[in-house]
Amino acid sequence: MPHTETPGTEGAPATRLRWWTELPLILLVYACYSAGRLLVRGDVTDAVNHGLAILRIEQALYLNAEHPLNRLFTREPWLGIPADFWYASLHYLVTPALLVWLFRSRAVHFRAARTWLMTSTFIGLIGFTLLPTCPPRLLDASHGFVDTMAQYSSYGWWAGEASAPRGLGGLTNQYAAMPSLHVGWALWCGVILWRHGGTRLARIAGVIYPLVTVVVVMGTANHYFLDAVAGVAVMGAGLLLTPVVLRNTDRVKALVPPRFAPVPVASSASGSPIVSDGCQTSAGEQFPGQRQQQLEPRLASGTGPGDSPPARGEDAETAAAPAR
Repeated sequence: MPHTETPGTEGAPATRLRWWTELPLILLVYACYSAGRLLVRGDVTDAVNHGLAILRIEQALYLNAEHPLNRLFTREPWLGIPADFWYASLHYLVTPALLVWLFRSRAVHFRAARTWLMTSTFIGLIGFTLLPTCPPRLLDASHGFVDTMAQYSSYGWWAGEASAPRGLGGLTNQYAAMPSLHVGWALWCGVILWRHGGTRLARIAGVIYPLVTVVVVMGTANHYFLDAVAGVAVMGAGLLLTPVVLRNTDRVKALVPPRFAPVPVASSASGSPIVSDGCQTSAGEQFPGQRQQQLEPRLASGTGPGDSPPARGEDAETAAAPAR
């Protein structure tokens, strides 16, 4: 079960996190991604021009890691095939797995980590929409890039349309190269493993995973080096904006009245719950029916709830005499 976050800790809300409140956030991100994909679909010419512009900038800066890596992955199947599996699967497995792990085991850190990831993802989605970019693998063959995922498609579930399963290429935005969220999400996973993994092995994985992802996205011709740099920048911007997003979210929640107000449970001095509310007991009594149990001997002796029992030694006749 998810733990209740302690007030006063980093990004900790005063309410318990629920999976049914987290799931709509994921659906919202996917809806925005789908909307951006539809907007970019008819902008192929601009996407190709943007990709060529990035390639020219890298050549001017003497940055040319994509070509040698792509040739290596194309020539060596023992490197290219695992790289394709890495690109097509880990992006969709490691990130959700770490989110679930944080939700269940490190709930006090979950809200801030989730907000960081989602804020950065929204920034990336804006980049996809405003700057559609053709990845190296979709450029003309004269530019020297080979789509390794198409080359090794017989070894996996993907076809020639990015990492989408066969027949589902229409559900992906193939011109979402800038920034690289593969690199951005891998960096998020690395930071989470480093900060909250708790073991040396987790820290090593936190360093290796994003670094290998950078090599993979370039070697498979899915991203330029500057795409990876932009992915890191997007995550940095998301990290800086996370406290602002959390504060504004808390303000909005404070303006919304709670649907169900919690009922306080009273307790006695000994710490035991008092059950007099709605029961036949008086204030301070702890057991239902306690009053009735005390009334029965009093009624049998002729005293009422407000009467005192007769004093010891008092003459029975005097006590029974009618008042004059």
